[in-house]
Amino acid sequence: MILTIFVCFFAGMGAGIGTGFAGMSAAAVISPMLITFLNMDPYQAVGIALASDVLASAVSAYTYGKNKNLDVANGIVMMITVLLFTLVGSYVASLLPSTTMGGFSMFMTLLLGIKFILKPVMTTKEAMEMVSKKKRFVQSVLCGMMIGFICGFVGAGGGLMMLLILTSVLGYELKTAVGTSVFIMAFTAFTGAVSHFAIGGMPDLLCLVLCVTFTLLWARIAARFANRAKPEVLNRATGVVLVILGAVLIVFKML
Repeated sequence: MILTIFVCFFAGMGAGIGTGFAGMSAAAVISPMLITFLNMDPYQAVGIALASDVLASAVSAYTYGKNKNLDVANGIVMMITVLLFTLVGSYVASLLPSTTMGGFSMFMTLLLGIKFILKPVMTTKEAMEMVSKKKRFVQSVLCGMMIGFICGFVGAGGGLMMLLILTSVLGYELKTAVGTSVFIMAFTAFTGAVSHFAIGGMPDLLCLVLCVTFTLLWARIAARFANRAKPEVLNRATGVVLVILGAVLIVFKML
C-alpha cells in the first residue's frame, strides 16, 4: 500500500508538471513508473496514464484558456486530423514487419528540453496574429495529419510532437502552444482511455484514483505558474522540466 501511494505520487507529480508546463502526455511518465516499480501489466498501466491525462490536460487547458493562451478554433481542426490519421498510421504499421521505436519519446523529451533552454521560443501573440486564418487552417490540417500518422505508426510522442510543431512550424507563442496542445490532448487521451478500458477492463482502482488525483493536482499548479511566468522564465522552466523527465525516463528504460 505504502509503495503504491509513493510510486503514484511521484508518477503523478512528474506527469502533472510535464502536462502543465509543456503539454506532455502523462503516459510518457506514469506508464514506465507503474510497470517498473509496481510490476503492472503494460496495457493497464497505459490505460491509467491516459485516464490521468484526461483531467490533467482539461484543467490545464482551462487555465491556459482563462488566460487567453489557447487557440480553440485551430486546436479543434488539428485534433480531428490527429485522431483520424492516428488510425491511418496504426493501420499502416499493422501491415509492415514489426519494428521498434524504443526510446523515441524519451529522447525526444530530453532533446526538446535542451532546445527550449538553448533556443527559447520568443514569438509574440502579435506575430501570431499576422498569419492569415486560411493559412493557419491549412497548416493545422497538414500538421495534424503528420502528427497523427507518426503517433499511430510509432505509438508515442503525441503531446511533445504537437508542442514542437506548434512552436517551430506554425510559429505559436509558447504559452498558446502549450494551451492548444493540452486542449487537444484532453480529447485524444479520453479516446485512448475509453478504448483501453473497453478492451482490457478496469485497472487497479487504487492506482487509478491516486494517479488521476496527483496528476490533476500538479498539472493545475504547473499550469498556473506557467501562465504567470515571463516568456524567458517559462522557456527555461519548461526546458529544465523536460530534461529532468527525459533523463529519468531513460534511466527507467535502462532498469
